[in-house]
Formats: sequence, C-alpha cells, structure tokens
Amino acid sequence: MMIGQRASAMRFLILQATFTIANTALANYQGFNYAAQGNDYASFHNQFSLSRSLSESGTFSSARLYTMIQEGTDASVIEAIPAAKATQTKLLLGLWASVDADGFSKELRALDSAMNTYGQDLRDIVIGISVGSEDLYRSSVLGASKDSGAGQDISVLLGNIQQVRDKLKHSVLHDIPVGHVDTLDAYTNHTNSQILEAVDFIGLNIFPYFNQDQATSVDAAADSFWKAYQSMLPLSLGKPVWITETGWPTVDPSKTGGASPGVENAAKYWSKVACELQARCINFWWYILADPAQMPFFG
Repeated sequence: MMIGQRASAMRFLILQATFTIANTALANYQGFNYAAQGNDYASFHNQFSLSRSLSESGTFSSARLYTMIQEGTDASVIEAIPAAKATQTKLLLGLWASVDADGFSKELRALDSAMNTYGQDLRDIVIGISVGSEDLYRSSVLGASKDSGAGQDISVLLGNIQQVRDKLKHSVLHDIPVGHVDTLDAYTNHTNSQILEAVDFIGLNIFPYFNQDQATSVDAAADSFWKAYQSMLPLSLGKPVWITETGWPTVDPSKTGGASPGVENAAKYWSKVACELQARCINFWWYILADPAQMPFFG
C-alpha cells in the first residue's frame, strides 16, 4: 500500500467516527469537492454514495464541481451530473474560467447541453453555479509567486458571469444563484470589488494550514478559520458566504516547519471547524473526498 493509500484509509476510519459525532446539527448543504480528473460516471457515483455513507442520515449529500466538461472530451457534459441524479446529490456546479474565450465557450456549451438533456431533473439537484475558482488569486502577485497556475483578469471574469446569467435566462435554471469562488486575499483587494457586486453568493476558500503570516498549528487553526470568515462578512454586501474549500492535508513532504500534516490533525481540524459550520448552518464543501495524485495530499 502506497503512502497516499495508507493515509487515505486511516483518514477514512478516523473521519468516519468524527462525522458521526458531528452530525447533531446540520447545515443546509454540506459535502465535498470533486475534481474532474480521473473521474467518470462510475467513480462519481461511488464517491457520492461513499459521502452519504459517512453519516447515518446521509447528510453529506452535496458536491462541488469545478467544470461542466467531462475529462477527455471537447465539451461533453461532466458525468457527475447523471451520477448526482442517481444518488440524489445536490450540486454546486462550476465553470472553469481560467481559460481563453474559446475555452469558456465550451463550458457554456456544456452547461447548455446539460440543461437541454436533463431539464427539470437538473433543476432539482442544482443549488448554485460558480463561475471560476480562485482565478483572481492565481492572477495575483502572491498566486504567481506560488506557481499556482493561470488565473483570470477581473474584467474577463465579470464578462463570464454575465454570459452565464444570459445563458440561464428563460432556462430551467433561471432562478439558480450565480457566484464566484476565491480566497480572502483576492476578495479584500480593492481592485476586485466589482466581483462582489456581480454575484448572488460568495464562495470562500480558507486554508489556515497555508497561512503566510504565521505558523498555524492545528490547535490554532479554528480561530484562524473563523477570523478569516468574519473578515469576509462586512465585504459581502449582505450576500451569503459559502465555504467552498477548507481542509487539512494528510501528507506534505515539502513541509519543513509550522503547521503539521497528518491524518490525526486532519481529523482534529474537521472536529474543530466542520462541526461549528454545521451548528451555524453554513453551506460548506470540504477539500476533498478523494484527492488526485498531488502534493500536499488531502485524500
């Protein structure tokens, strides 16, 4: 068994017990993030079913997606949608926006195809649509310094959001909220303030493990998390703030100091943060149920 497999198995056993304990108060929507890479209908179906099995009442029944496009295709609808329909999983859809105009037009094409194919069945399982994910962070000086990949300009993102709104008019998803996902640093940058005006909800990613200004131990991580969340509220214009990513890595070979990865710490972070999110009825999607082969490793 490889290190990632050992960590994943240990993490599942520890977190399954923690999930059961934490299940006394329920958020409106709670679940996990799901990457498109390496997944098809069968694997999405298996993971959605696994997520539900983590608690007796099946409360981890929502999934956040990053793209509308099935991996390995030009613009075919992601197979997470029929898998979600079969498992009664609520979806926070995503359109990947850190692409050129042709790339985003394919995301729109897949969205249109999904609406035409699934109709009211799609409406019954979709709770929101996110246009982009951390695009503003990746295009920032900080994101570039971390080699985080291609981002997107604020003006392009605003245009993308409007394109999605235009696509939804008179469609089965006409009343579904449209938002964006990014980091606190991106949202607090005054040059990005227009994004807050353009959306119906704010998707916020918070990872105390990666704090730049302090070595955050897992014991201090909950305070750091809630400080970041509270800092977002005055900027939100009264719009809902959803936690679209948070978590704690189980393996991180590059880490030389500060916060420590590990299965036990991941479980401790869950017990300190997820349980409070549930108690406050805040929508959240944990990162991540099954991690692709990457480091740091969260799976």
